[in-house]
Amino acid sequence: MSVALAVLVLVGHRFAQVGAASQSEVAAAPLEPDTKAPARPLLVVDVVGEVRRPGLYRLRDGARIADAVHRAGGASRNADLAALNLAAPLVDGIQILVPSRAPESAGAPAAGVAGANATGGPTVRVSLSSATIEDLDQLPGIGPVTAQKIVDYRTAHGPFASVDDLDAVPGIGPTRIEQLRELVTP
Repeated sequence: MSVALAVLVLVGHRFAQVGAASQSEVAAAPLEPDTKAPARPLLVVDVVGEVRRPGLYRLRDGARIADAVHRAGGASRNADLAALNLAAPLVDGIQILVPSRAPESAGAPAAGVAGANATGGPTVRVSLSSATIEDLDQLPGIGPVTAQKIVDYRTAHGPFASVDDLDAVPGIGPTRIEQLRELVTP
């Protein structure tokens, strides 16, 4: 009987070793790699103005204003793309206004571009809603940094409804608005 007991202990010990080995093999087995790439969130933007198909569009995170204009069918003939920063990244929920070019008068500078008369003052008011950074930079007290802030504000919030809307642009206060009031239009 002691021989039978010794055989049972030996067989039981052997099964325990086999079971432990198979558990360690399971634990050491590599996990299969997850081949699914994490989904990039979608942004929703409203593209309006001088585009072929205005409306709401879903674009991937990381897209640029140029991508949104392209999705809206591209700019129309009357679009003033120079007034937009096409390289700016999109933010969820913004409205992108593609402005139209202002008609040019015979003999006058293009609308939105300040010329100079004999007294050195501008002959044409600069349009806050369509002027380029270069146009805005020519205004007194507005440098390239503030001009970029105006364009960025316009891109994020749409066209200016009045000159007083400049108060919402960082770095422009009531004094500067009064200096610009006769030189700009919304």
